[in-house]
Amino acid sequence: MIAIKRVYEDRTPDEGYGILVDRIWPRGVHKGRIDVWLKDAGPSNELRTWFGHEPPKFEEFARRYRDELDANAAVATLRDLLGTHGDITLLYGAKDTEHNQAVVLKSYLED
Repeated sequence: MIAIKRVYEDRTPDEGYGILVDRIWPRGVHKGRIDVWLKDAGPSNELRTWFGHEPPKFEEFARRYRDELDANAAVATLRDLLGTHGDITLLYGAKDTEHNQAVVLKSYLED
């Protein structure tokens, strides 16, 4: 099972293996909150900057990010972690819970 959760939320027993999928470490987050940081699983700096978390750009962001994921070695690592741990939670720092890379990444991994 793949879940997504904002990294600033408290950890719960059913959360599974917590994987930070941001390129930048979130401010104020203790390393013990995260099991592994796969910064390369996040969108490129160029794409992240272009998107700027603007909801009207989300569909195009998702398309471009999926294109990046097609050539991203971190995807294989994520699939291995899913196979090893069963339940994983993709952790992200964005305030918007609907328009962020974890939403796209979860969908990509489930396809």
